[in-house]
Amino acid sequence: MSVVTGRYARALADAVFNQKVDALKTAAALHGLEALLESSHELRVVWDNPSVSAEQKRAVLDAIAAKAKLPKLLRNFVAVLIDHRRVMQLREIVREFEAEINERLGLAEAEVTTARELSASERKRLEKRVSEVVGKTVKASYVTDAAMLGGAVIRVGSTIYDGSVRSQLQKLKEALST
Repeated sequence: MSVVTGRYARALADAVFNQKVDALKTAAALHGLEALLESSHELRVVWDNPSVSAEQKRAVLDAIAAKAKLPKLLRNFVAVLIDHRRVMQLREIVREFEAEINERLGLAEAEVTTARELSASERKRLEKRVSEVVGKTVKASYVTDAAMLGGAVIRVGSTIYDGSVRSQLQKLKEALST
């Protein structure tokens, strides 16, 4: 996280919350714009080229905004990025914006790794338990790893909760060897 991109992300979050705009819809629209920028070499060339005027870049933005039905707030935000030559940092700004709105909304993203696919009820119970531990509503993504013996490894931010059988066996081995 850079100081500059963090400032842009917080400024967008401030505008979203001050204007009472749906933060999650804004994040989704921002992801769409980021995907377009990533997939279109021509767009990256235009927006990253210093010989193309900001006015021309904003005209391209207006065409995209009209076609994609971007909210005015988001269109204006990207125009500011264009004017300040920061549009190529959109990916990092999107990540920081998501972290900012998650913090403000009391959400936490968790990555859950298990040995097998969990049923819907198991996922719900796990998410409820993780929510209790972290004190936030959890949005979980799930990954299966057949190499795991059982249990789960859950990453929330930089914290890892290791409830895997492998970890428990390792602890038992260490306890028996002392």
